[in-house]
Amino acid sequence: MPTPKAVSVVATGRQRLSYGVGSPDRSPSQARPCMAAIISMAVLAASACALGPDATPGSAAVTAAPAAFDRGRLVGRWGVASFHADKDRKRTEAEAKAQCSQPYTIKLGPTDGVLMHVADDPTVHELRLKGDSAGKTYLGFEAPPRDPQDREILSMSDRMMTMRFVDPDANSRYGTFIYARCG
Repeated sequence: MPTPKAVSVVATGRQRLSYGVGSPDRSPSQARPCMAAIISMAVLAASACALGPDATPGSAAVTAAPAAFDRGRLVGRWGVASFHADKDRKRTEAEAKAQCSQPYTIKLGPTDGVLMHVADDPTVHELRLKGDSAGKTYLGFEAPPRDPQDREILSMSDRMMTMRFVDPDANSRYGTFIYARCG
């Protein structure tokens, strides 16, 4: 059955649907604005579907890609400290190294991740490494990269790792983390 193109109200107050370009009460030229509105809405709906659920208009969609390194590089004992201003980074690196007297331990998870804490939760969870098409690496739950609960790994070496929370609120409270490998 074709879809209604125009709606006209009859003198009795009931609506009558018309399946043509015009209706008995309207000429084809009067139906054109209605058709233009229907076509415009269809185009907008189609473009919203093309963006997908993870994208917003004006931003590139997040595409998953392999992480830049293996989860084994995260495993070990780490001294941890954080900073809010870049001018404090060197001092924070030294503080992280000093924390090796009470190291934070990252272990392999039972499936494909590592066991760590997340923001505002004392429970240890299994988190996974995930990459995006821009070459960035994230650590978080099973979700697309850049999920609000993820951490972005800013840098990684054999001796030091830097990461921050993706969520702006958690990032403003906790700052940027420096992990210094102990031992």
